[in-house]
Amino acid sequence: MATVSLRLPDELVKEADKRARDLKIPRAEYIRRAITVLNAQVLAEHRRQRMMEASRRVRGESMRVNAEFDAIEDAPDA
Repeated sequence: MATVSLRLPDELVKEADKRARDLKIPRAEYIRRAITVLNAQVLAEHRRQRMMEASRRVRGESMRVNAEFDAIEDAPDA
């Protein structure tokens, strides 16, 4: 396990200490969990952005295919 040293504002440390005490866990564990949660949120947002971009790229083709199906469904001899 790596060791990380960082400077944090006093108020942030006090808040983290209070939350850690509430959860009955050490400060380091609280900070590890906070980083884990933020990492998951960032990953989820990145995944969402990639999905939106892929959707934008295929939107035109999807609309064309849908129009073809509409034309077939509306055809009297279909």
